[in-house]
Amino acid sequence: MTPRTSRLRDVLSAALTVAACLLLPFGALAAWAAYGIADTGRYVTAMAPLSSDPAVRGAVADTVGAGIMHELAQRRGLPPSAAPYVHSAVRSFTRTETFRAVWDAGNRASHEAVLKALRERREGPVTVDLAPITAQVRHELADGDVPLAGSIPVRHARLAVLEPDELRPLRVGFRTLEVAGVWLPVSAGVLAGAGIAVAVRRRRAVTATALGTAVGGALLGVALLVGRATVLADLPPGVSRPAVAAVYDALTTTLRHVAWGLFALGLLVAAVTWLTRRRTVARLTARRPAPPTGAPAPPAGSPAASPAAPPPVPSATTPSASTAPPPSGARPANPSLPRRVVD
Repeated sequence: MTPRTSRLRDVLSAALTVAACLLLPFGALAAWAAYGIADTGRYVTAMAPLSSDPAVRGAVADTVGAGIMHELAQRRGLPPSAAPYVHSAVRSFTRTETFRAVWDAGNRASHEAVLKALRERREGPVTVDLAPITAQVRHELADGDVPLAGSIPVRHARLAVLEPDELRPLRVGFRTLEVAGVWLPVSAGVLAGAGIAVAVRRRRAVTATALGTAVGGALLGVALLVGRATVLADLPPGVSRPAVAAVYDALTTTLRHVAWGLFALGLLVAAVTWLTRRRTVARLTARRPAPPTGAPAPPAGSPAASPAAPPPVPSATTPSASTAPPPSGARPANPSLPRRVVD
């Protein structure tokens, strides 16, 4: 392989690795939005713990209590002094198991209505019927002997969740997320594999891909924190910030786990690759033979350094000195050399 080819492969591998690491956090975000939040069961499960959150319970109690007081004041001329009793009754209701069931039913109904509107082409606002929830609240208050609880009207009032002008861009974005939620993670995996396969030094390419994955997970976690701060900063007046923060945290729990998982996985793979490389280098160094430790070579130009003349070739008629029998009592010059036996 020529040096030019090696450089081209290294550049191509680096480009593929960078593209894969950039696509990975966006792919995780798209998959979470399209297949995490868009699933009604997962959505209801994520929102269920909020029925025990004090901030969410307080916001629900204030909203429902204000609605009940408005209805009772219009029908019976209820004095404002009754408002504390009504609000206290509603707050007590938010601590019961019935409220948790009503909370899950309301979230399921609103989520199914929004999904149906996003996946269909019908126009008009997205509404949710509040009659079942209101009836459950009235029944609970009546069982608690709350005054005027039986006078709470149960009407098929439809709450507008999304207006038509808000629905059109959301429908386009939802379809884009459904496609991106599949192809972005797949593309990131294919690009990462191609970058490793093209690289001349694949172990180094694996380390770079792992570190890029860790960086992508960290960037995704930072983006969630920035998004949370932005959502809380843009709230209109009168909206409970703790309640919205609790909802945001509940919806993004899975995505936060994914971000931390990518960060930890990338660091783990990079560390394992680095350790295996060190062990491989140490093993190869141990197997390499040590250089001979003989006498230093004589300097150039000395008689010892000049090439010796080749020894004369013995003829067939002249006996060689090596074949002549040694004198009696004499020992060979080099006992380590075997004596040549001539038949």
